[in-house]
Amino acid sequence: MNDIGGKERRFLDALESLFTGAQVDGQSGFINLMRIKRRYFQSLRPQLLQAIDSRARPQTAAREELFDKLYTFFGRYFCESGSIYFRHLPAFAPTYQQVYADGQDVALAWKTQDLYYVKSDTLIRSMPITLEHPARPDKNLRFYFDASQLQHKQNNEKRELLFQFQQTKPSSDGPVLHLEVHYSQKGRKTNMETILKQARKAQPSIRLSEEQLQKACRIFRRQTEADFFIHKDARAFLKEQFDLWMYQYLFRQETIFQEKRIQQLQAIQQTAYDIIDLIAQFEDELRRIWEKPKFVRNVNYVVTLDKLPGTLLRKLAKQQGAANQVQEWKELGMVEETFHFEDVLKPTPQHQHLPLDTKHFQSMQLEILATLGNLDEVLDGELVHSENWQALNTLSKRYKGKVKCIHIDPPYNTKTSGFLYRNEYKHSSWLTMMENRIHVAGIFLSETGNFLCHIDENEYERLYLLLDSVQVSNLSTIVWDKRNPMTGGGGIATQHEYVIFSSKSDDAMYLRNDSIKSILIKANELVNKHGGVTDTCKKEFSTWVSKNTQLTGGERANRYIDKEGRVYRDVSLRAPEPRSNPKFFEPLIHPVTGKPCVVPPNGFSRTPETLKAMVEQGEILFGTDETTQPRQKRFLNEESSRQLSSVVQDAKRGKADLDKLGLKNFPYCHSVSLYRELLGATASDSAGRGVTLDYFAGSGTTAHAVINLNREDSGKRKYVLVEMGDYFHTVLLPRIKKVVYSKDWKDGKPESREGVSHCFKYYALEQYEETLRNVHYRQDSEQLEIDSAKSPFEQYVFFGDDKLAHACQFAKDDTIEINLQGLYPDVDVAETLSNLLGKAIRRLDENQVTFADGTTEKINPKTMTEQEKLHFLSILKPTLWWGEL
Repeated sequence: MNDIGGKERRFLDALESLFTGAQVDGQSGFINLMRIKRRYFQSLRPQLLQAIDSRARPQTAAREELFDKLYTFFGRYFCESGSIYFRHLPAFAPTYQQVYADGQDVALAWKTQDLYYVKSDTLIRSMPITLEHPARPDKNLRFYFDASQLQHKQNNEKRELLFQFQQTKPSSDGPVLHLEVHYSQKGRKTNMETILKQARKAQPSIRLSEEQLQKACRIFRRQTEADFFIHKDARAFLKEQFDLWMYQYLFRQETIFQEKRIQQLQAIQQTAYDIIDLIAQFEDELRRIWEKPKFVRNVNYVVTLDKLPGTLLRKLAKQQGAANQVQEWKELGMVEETFHFEDVLKPTPQHQHLPLDTKHFQSMQLEILATLGNLDEVLDGELVHSENWQALNTLSKRYKGKVKCIHIDPPYNTKTSGFLYRNEYKHSSWLTMMENRIHVAGIFLSETGNFLCHIDENEYERLYLLLDSVQVSNLSTIVWDKRNPMTGGGGIATQHEYVIFSSKSDDAMYLRNDSIKSILIKANELVNKHGGVTDTCKKEFSTWVSKNTQLTGGERANRYIDKEGRVYRDVSLRAPEPRSNPKFFEPLIHPVTGKPCVVPPNGFSRTPETLKAMVEQGEILFGTDETTQPRQKRFLNEESSRQLSSVVQDAKRGKADLDKLGLKNFPYCHSVSLYRELLGATASDSAGRGVTLDYFAGSGTTAHAVINLNREDSGKRKYVLVEMGDYFHTVLLPRIKKVVYSKDWKDGKPESREGVSHCFKYYALEQYEETLRNVHYRQDSEQLEIDSAKSPFEQYVFFGDDKLAHACQFAKDDTIEINLQGLYPDVDVAETLSNLLGKAIRRLDENQVTFADGTTEKINPKTMTEQEKLHFLSILKPTLWWGEL
């Protein structure tokens, strides 16, 4: 006889475990979330049992069936992280395509298509480990790994575990070596030799080799890995799945529907719906936290010295941060060891492009910015240290429809690509990660915007299909011939990757040739220099073109200047297919010999009338005599355009670009020349303006290419880069500073002082993990506010919680105290408002920000009236408190 009540206990225990995820150790927002989830479940558990009691009496078979069936159903949709999705193929497999076995990944993301991908992580628990002693079978080696102080990863960055000696403790079976577990920061690695020395000093009787210690650490690392998702509509998803399950259960199991049996089945359904509402209540809250715009933190500006007046530089020289700024310049290889900040006051051109970072002059940042004028116009770039979905969601209002080019190089979903991501997602998880970000990034593109995404053959087909479903139009593929074959499977050496290209309109398919403007400017300079188009002028122009332009495909042909000073290249007049009409074979008469010129084999591509007009306009290029086929002069002007070739050849390695700059810690990146080629064709309008967005910024190659393009043709292209890795500060930021200071580097030292006048800002965003760490929900479950007139599982039970609104205190005298620094000490109010309102900043001071459209907002609560504070909080509300009113 079954143990009556056993299935009920099993289900309720499993529901709490499944809902809240696996037990993990450490300190993080995720741990806080798990505590909140458990309190929430425990607070509503009595109401759930009360509802069940009204439908199925205790100590009955019907009640046992109810818990048994609910356990079977709900267990299929949860994973160790507490996320809700197709964890296993449902029991009603015939409803789906049977090619997918239990737990098998899928070609496209039907398992995860309605999810937000948050991160992949290891669910780390403190744990003892025992190894057999190689020489003494009776004396095992004992370890205890303590993960209680582990600070969990904020995002999906790849970080190694770091082990440190803690202590040794005696036990009946011998000493136990305790090790603390942390995540590595700034590349720190475990020093096994130091741990062994410390252990032997603390307990001389320990006999342990480095190999045995490494083995114990390897065993500890093999803990459960899990994907973290948030469902976009958990209620609709689970109800749909339950209805399918119920249909299968009824019509496969039941033949007679008596009234009592129908009531039992209705009890199962009603209880399932209550549980779904309970689960969805919290899942919706997680979704709101994920989707909320994030606070901007720690804003700093980098500005070249040529933009700052001498009076300000003299004042900066007296600041304490001046020494730190000089030390940074020395570390970047820009100045000698004997350099002092006062040296910038000397009228020396080599100092004008030194990049000053306002982080060294925090007390004077507003004064520095005031000298720049309109910040929206003067800023050349923006670097955002953040997980990219959070950044895209937060910046979407400000950049809606303003981006000319989105250019990304995402993780390729391989084990060897070297990106600092977990980079081993299964296809469906990887596609969900990509879909989330591509979908929200589409908001940024202008009507003539272009989208470029790098990928290799591992995910090319799946990504192309994904883009076809979420992107707008005009999908095509560029093949990048790297010219360095890599050994692969099946006897094939792969030497290519792909760039998937799309545009929002047909007009965008014809791409701006970025070198046109610089070529025309140079031609005009040389003509003026030599007093006309002399042979010397032509020779200098030809040499300059060959050294300074990198044009794709047919555009690689030489450029020339004719006697009128027009820039052209010669192209064939041959018809693409053999002509049948004799008029296309009528020869042109050579202007010097007066004899008929050679006719192309297929005939001319133009009619005799058109050719005659072209001769009169000087558009035909004749040879020295009639034996050479005439060719067309194709003139270059500022309105010229071209189509990007479907094959791009570039054998240069991106690592070489970083090696020149002296940045050694980013082994895998693409070359600047490749990015220059792609962005030169897609990233600006005819006036050389346009914003390029890269939300997988890596080492910053996109910004490097944009700066180089502007350097060549005096363009006004801007860049917005998003990166979450620690190398944001160690590689990306130093790279931009170096490229701004000089265009030529070798072994980390500038070979010239040919820099550019430049200004960019960089900052961090509040992260999902940080929100979870700071969020306030009621500690006492009995205080959960429930409207007795509504089902406790359907109403918004988090209405009365503070969330992040504890940064605002309402006093009895109707005054309001606002302390955003209590949330984050480095919060930037002006930038946060800029994102919330979707307005770029023109000017700001201590108390007020002026936006590009001329409107203003107060930013200092200390100077606000109570009415102004209420207005201020009404704007900030999405960042502080979320949910239905």
